[in-house]
Amino acid sequence: MTETTLRRHLTQSTPDPNLIFLLEDIASACRAIANLVRNGAFEGNLGSADVMNIQGETQKTLDILANDEFERICSNSPRLAALVSEEVEAVTWLKEPKAGDYLLYFDPLDGSSNLDVNLSVGSIFAIMQVQTDGDRNVLHEGRRQVCAGYALYGPSTMFVLTDGAEVTGFTCHNGTGDFRLTHPNMKVPSETSEFAINTSRYRYWDTPIRRYVDECVAGKEGVRQRPFNMRWTASMVAEIHRILTRGGVFLYPADSKNRSAGGKLRLMYEANPMAMIIQQAGGVASTGYGPIMDIEPKGPHQRVPVILGSRAEVERLIEYHKT
Repeated sequence: MTETTLRRHLTQSTPDPNLIFLLEDIASACRAIANLVRNGAFEGNLGSADVMNIQGETQKTLDILANDEFERICSNSPRLAALVSEEVEAVTWLKEPKAGDYLLYFDPLDGSSNLDVNLSVGSIFAIMQVQTDGDRNVLHEGRRQVCAGYALYGPSTMFVLTDGAEVTGFTCHNGTGDFRLTHPNMKVPSETSEFAINTSRYRYWDTPIRRYVDECVAGKEGVRQRPFNMRWTASMVAEIHRILTRGGVFLYPADSKNRSAGGKLRLMYEANPMAMIIQQAGGVASTGYGPIMDIEPKGPHQRVPVILGSRAEVERLIEYHKT
């Protein structure tokens, strides 16, 4: 039986050859970044670059190099009009936009604080389209995403993609470099006994989040009457991949410390693409008060609260936010 490669999958499921070219370029950028991560210690690329990005965060050297790979490789796509990166303040326009041209939003290296301790990191991306000739608006609701996906740089390199129909996972073959289909039609289990949240922020949380976590921690003796496990890797890609494979809920809510900024995670290239992936896999993605992908963006680096994962748990959290 012929093994399905990413290219074969795209040619069978994607009618626009220009979108295929762009997705293959994104996959190539992710392969290049995987090599940068793998060889970072040998090439002296671990540690801080001593530069602040637009988010006010200290960039790692590999943050900058990963961004450069995305820009270098994806800029070759003929219908790509603009790049919106976590690491660059302004939108990078590549051409005069025409209706149907593509807009690429990306976090080139999510979880880069994990690099120095050799834990999993990843890349996140979303693709939208220019609405009319000459339109330089990149602030579209998540519902307009054409595709979304991520790469996970762990024991193996994975490329997970949704085109709005299903979520499909590919693993990079070490010998050939091909991304080969290994996880068809990924689904988030509706029930779970795992949650992921940074509990060091407990003192800042709102009542609904405290209530939910307290109930989970109480285990069999609490109102949930069963044990829960907590996970936290400080890499959104790693958290979401675990949820896709065995269920769970991921929370980075607004709290008293980050509320003035809107939250922690960025809407356009973190929350929106992960929301699309989770929802296409049968899960739910919410701020606690409404769907993430319904948010009308105000800026390319806007921050929002994020709660996403297994349907039953996210719906419980939404109910808690109503009381």
